[in-house]
Amino acid sequence: MREVRVLVVGDLMLDVYLRGSASRISPEAPVPVVHVSEEWTALGGAANVANNVVALGASCEIVGCVGEDRAGEQMMEALERLGIGARGLLRTGDRPTTVKTRILARHHQVARYDVEREDDVDDATATALVEAIRTLVAEVDAVVLEDYNKGVLVPRVIAAALEAARERDIPVVVDPKSRNFFAYGGATVFKPNLPELTAALRAPVQADDPEWMARVRGELGCTHLLVTLGEGGMALLSGAGEYLRIPTVARSVYDVSGAGDTVTAVLAAALGAGASIAEAAILANQAAGIEVGKAGVATVSPDELREAVLQPSG
Repeated sequence: MREVRVLVVGDLMLDVYLRGSASRISPEAPVPVVHVSEEWTALGGAANVANNVVALGASCEIVGCVGEDRAGEQMMEALERLGIGARGLLRTGDRPTTVKTRILARHHQVARYDVEREDDVDDATATALVEAIRTLVAEVDAVVLEDYNKGVLVPRVIAAALEAARERDIPVVVDPKSRNFFAYGGATVFKPNLPELTAALRAPVQADDPEWMARVRGELGCTHLLVTLGEGGMALLSGAGEYLRIPTVARSVYDVSGAGDTVTAVLAAALGAGASIAEAAILANQAAGIEVGKAGVATVSPDELREAVLQPSG
């Protein structure tokens, strides 16, 4: 994966954490009073996928939007520090940087507040995003479309990314959300989780039924359908009709946040390096098992992944 270059397109977020102790209830409302003693930030959304890509040793360029605000500056500083290319990063004066602030009493989250806009970007911004994608896709080996319903992945942007990747014959990994769930026809890997797929289809997911998986893959128009099932592992229906059920390998589960981003990053980097879809999915499952054993949103290193893959079973 050290030679692989990945382009991540999608909704960028900044995660802010405020942690302290809570020993009393506010006299103003029935809520705990948290005395904050610690504050830190982390990359979230599509930016966390990019962070996972570079943690694997691959290189990454990102396309997305941040506001002309302090959070946007923090995002740009973090991307530069991690070595993530930001030539496709747009500053938007009318849209704030998406920020999710979590308040923790010791290790327990007691509240969260979000600063964001969820409406679609305007036509001018979409045009700029399309131009950035067309420029950068010429330099990469795989593309990720990471949707969090924050307005970047509008149909024009999705179509441009899929077309540009198809022209170069490189894989596209899609992590969808509800708004444009059925707009990714032609994607190489479509990777919904169980709640997302259930909501989109408005019917129970039958991930253990290969025929059902084949019907859904046809409806979505993707080459490979990979459904992540949380503690149930993954179910894969490949373009060749191969069905693979991958059990979870998590040895301990501390925090599941960010596991989906890790899976997406490993899939893209592995496919970009020439892995088969089955190999990429198994590697991604191993990486998810490592990530959920860490606190908060975390990345997985090549050494950790290598150790997990080579460790004798049993």
